[in-house]
Amino acid sequence: MIRVAVLGAGGLGKAASKIISMKHEMVLSAICDSRGFAFKEDGLDGDTIYNMEKDRSIGEIGKASQDSIGEIINLKDKIDGVFIALPNLPNTFIPDTVKRFIEGRYRGVFVDVLKRTSAMEWMFELNDGLKEVGSTYITGCGATPGLLSAAASLASQSYMEIEKVEIFWGVGISNWDAYKATIREDIAHLPGFTVEKARALSDEEVERLLDERDGILEFHNMEHADDILLERVGVVASRDKVEVGGVLDTRHAKKPVSTTVTVTGITFDGKRSSHRFVLGDETSMAANVIGPALGYMKKALWLNRHGIYGIFGSAEFMPLFVR
Repeated sequence: MIRVAVLGAGGLGKAASKIISMKHEMVLSAICDSRGFAFKEDGLDGDTIYNMEKDRSIGEIGKASQDSIGEIINLKDKIDGVFIALPNLPNTFIPDTVKRFIEGRYRGVFVDVLKRTSAMEWMFELNDGLKEVGSTYITGCGATPGLLSAAASLASQSYMEIEKVEIFWGVGISNWDAYKATIREDIAHLPGFTVEKARALSDEEVERLLDERDGILEFHNMEHADDILLERVGVVASRDKVEVGGVLDTRHAKKPVSTTVTVTGITFDGKRSSHRFVLGDETSMAANVIGPALGYMKKALWLNRHGIYGIFGSAEFMPLFVR
């Protein structure tokens, strides 16, 4: 049984709790938010956590703490894998969190669902520290990057040269409150915004921005880490051949557009062609982010048990299915 700790109890963290509780090969042993943590080695109740009201803290079903991440680090011998579902505002927040685990001598595996290229560059600088403690980390394990960048890597095999990788996603959520941190990270990609500006927005300011746009946010040429992941594995010669955009509807659960990845290249006999992979419209953001992340955690454990340590990008491997 794989004992999992989830860092973060926002929309993705709560959904991870529910999905892990439905798996036979994993158990949710620990979870934390900014105000507290809960631990039960043989399994917390994922449904209870999933259904918690947004203003309640995990500390109410566990223990209140001003350093809940430190509490999880102290449980290092009882945790096999860490799923990081924290908001990455600022860009160094998740890298700094991982440094704490390294300093705490945690030996295990990590996955994250990081999206920004600049944040992932910070992550790769932790390779030596992770190797030294015997930990294995796979970064960018969500939908994009993650599921879609892995699909692009596989699709590229038909070609001698990749001319372009285009990812365009659609996400629908019925209430932005459920995914506040994720939406703030997305707002940082809008023209005129930065990570710092998005982080500084109050909830009321976010709501006004969404009202002005009828709840719809559209993105083009995003700073998305699919580019660095596909460059690292040689799918593209340079990052500028990867383009990511999308449409987010913050008022309706139905996707505003289908999510696709299109890989265009030249075959060995000189023909230009494109492969396209389309996600089912019925699959939610949580399903397409958390499922791959857990699959990559299982892969990271396989690597770790074979003595392979350090940090890797999700496009370097195929995830393993978690039963």
